[in-house]
Amino acid sequence: MKHTYILVFLIFAMIFLSGCLYPDNELSKNQISNETQLELVQSAIENYQDKTNGLLPIRTKPSDTPIFEKYLIDFTLLKEQGSIAEIPGNAYENGGIYQYAILNPETDPKVKLIDLRITEALRSVNVRIDSFRNKHIYPPFGERIEGDIFAIDYKKIGLESPPVIESPYSDALLPIVLDATGKTYIDYRIDLNNALKEYKNSYQDGDDIRYLLAENTPFLPVYSLPYTIKDNEPVFMVE
Repeated sequence: MKHTYILVFLIFAMIFLSGCLYPDNELSKNQISNETQLELVQSAIENYQDKTNGLLPIRTKPSDTPIFEKYLIDFTLLKEQGSIAEIPGNAYENGGIYQYAILNPETDPKVKLIDLRITEALRSVNVRIDSFRNKHIYPPFGERIEGDIFAIDYKKIGLESPPVIESPYSDALLPIVLDATGKTYIDYRIDLNNALKEYKNSYQDGDDIRYLLAENTPFLPVYSLPYTIKDNEPVFMVE
């Protein structure tokens, strides 16, 4: 009996300590699946629209903001209208790694995610590029890929290999490319090639096929250039 009491005490102690020692982003409120939290926010968006004659709770962004980064959800507005009780545990506003955004705001608003680990990884590369440009003025252009799209000469910015980003869609490591002005973008051709095979579509040459990823997955292809399809392969949409 004595051993039983000791065992019970140890179990309760472990449960108590697990709640104390785990950081906020590991607590149970943040262990809900991305899909479940997306559904909760989607429901909150629809409730907000019902209460506001179709308005969307989004932050005001400059008109030239790239389309997949433009319509960020304002959770303060959702809470003010009583459309959501609590900000999702995985949201940036609650210490999480995702920003919530709207796809197709004018026609069929859908809640999607921006993985902020991508943002941070790209920022670290941009710091190196900016440092190089401060000394040399011009960007660290590498091999021309297509049109005015270039690889990065990684050696010029002090790297031992080409910089890559972990894909939110797959296990792939995605390259980072430069445009003619030296601005960085993520090259999603690997994931787009997989998506063209996986998802039924009717895209043709001249169509922006990034929506294949945006519409069929929880994540938006942020920091991307437009792509189209040519000979059943994804290519940069160059003029």
